[in-house]
Amino acid sequence: MTKTNFFDGLDNMGTGQLFDDWPDRYDHWFETPVGEAVLRHERDLLIDLLEPSAGERLLDAGSGTGIFTREFVARGVEVVGIDISEAMLRRAAEKRAVPAGRAVVADMLALPFAEGSFDRTVSVAALEFITDEKQAVAELFRVTRSGGVVVVATLNSLSPWSVRRRAKARRNPDSIFNRVFFRSPEQLLASSPVDGICRTAVHFGDEDDPADLDRLEQEGRGRPSGAFVAARWVKP
Repeated sequence: MTKTNFFDGLDNMGTGQLFDDWPDRYDHWFETPVGEAVLRHERDLLIDLLEPSAGERLLDAGSGTGIFTREFVARGVEVVGIDISEAMLRRAAEKRAVPAGRAVVADMLALPFAEGSFDRTVSVAALEFITDEKQAVAELFRVTRSGGVVVVATLNSLSPWSVRRRAKARRNPDSIFNRVFFRSPEQLLASSPVDGICRTAVHFGDEDDPADLDRLEQEGRGRPSGAFVAARWVKP
């Protein structure tokens, strides 16, 4: 059986081309057996940490094609999505993953919202493209109200997935993974001066049998080496 990994196709892309070409690759990968399992376990972790409630206002920073945004919308949350890629936001609009008028082209390092605008803020798989993680997390805190929740998820440097990606990148100077920042749970928590909690998901590999993925995830629960690491803070 041929195993497919969404990120394998990104090795020879520059950053600009990456975001222009990403929507089809991104969505299609999450339709593969491994992609479906990854999405399910990442989604469950995010919802558990965010605890979104109907009627709340939530910012999804780096919302992309709306893969995770639609999960928040389905829970009755008023979601605003931002992304630096118009192509990604167009795909999200086509899928109606982000409500009309609530998708904004913006930079996560300079959010175009007033202080305390949201009850909850979340960023998924965007921090790995940002050098200054502290500034990015500080912006999320700024636009979150006092007592609100901030959740940030990214690629885990302690995961076997990151080890393989780095090894491939060393053999290919054009690989996008030479420009991606992997962070450990400890590093992610340190991106904010506020105490938080950190958990991981995706404790299986893309080479594993799809029939075994849920079992492997259950066995790996609680370990710091999942491919997906998420931190949760409450704004003072």
